[in-house]
Amino acid sequence: MTVHFIGAGPGAADLLTVRATRLIAAAQVVLYAGTYLDEEVLSYCAPGATRIDTQHLNLDQITAHLVDAHARGQEVARLCSGDPSIYSAVAEQGRRLDAAGVPWDVTPGVPAYAAAAAVLGRELTVPEVAQTVILTRAHARSTARPESIGQLAKSRATMVLHLAVTQTRSLAAELTAEYGADCPVAVLANVSQPSQLVLRGTLADIGDQVEAAGLRQAAVIIVGHALAARAFPDSHLYTPDRVRASEGSSNDD
Repeated sequence: MTVHFIGAGPGAADLLTVRATRLIAAAQVVLYAGTYLDEEVLSYCAPGATRIDTQHLNLDQITAHLVDAHARGQEVARLCSGDPSIYSAVAEQGRRLDAAGVPWDVTPGVPAYAAAAAVLGRELTVPEVAQTVILTRAHARSTARPESIGQLAKSRATMVLHLAVTQTRSLAAELTAEYGADCPVAVLANVSQPSQLVLRGTLADIGDQVEAAGLRQAAVIIVGHALAARAFPDSHLYTPDRVRASEGSSNDD
């Protein structure tokens, strides 16, 4: 039997992949973080499946459930919020499962930052404004971050901050030195869910907005001038000269 780490997306049930829904429906045991998922996601579970909310469990307790289910010959769906490739603890859980001889695999999901960009209706990479996106997080009562926010900010890339909403004010102050106080910022909580909240502002005022809204978790912060850019050239890929050259190349083949 296999443990399937599944990207459950930002929360909305209809943003799950077809593969994800198939694996969830086939699992006899489903582990999920109730803090981040819309209850409707669990509607894909089989009627008799065992459901385990992991929000109050540590990694060893979670792993014990995974290993025990495998020993009983049960397929397991381990739902991860967003996409398992970032901040999902798949690395730590996978290491434990390897030591226990339990096979596992990963199914990708819609990452929170992609869902947030969709809600904003903005591309995070804009020609001659920002061509790089930095995915990072804050550091307080969590694992130390080897890179400093100040170092990352020097690139002036579009920055996406996870697990950071309680530190919005201090982060905004730190980022202002590189981006400027008028740099656009968006904070999105519970993206794609009925309780979704979108705050738009600048580094100068976003701290006040977040504190007034009382946001404490399940939020992503996006910082960068790409959020409000209007005057920018078309991508070189779609310029007339590029298109003509590409068409000529095709005709010569």
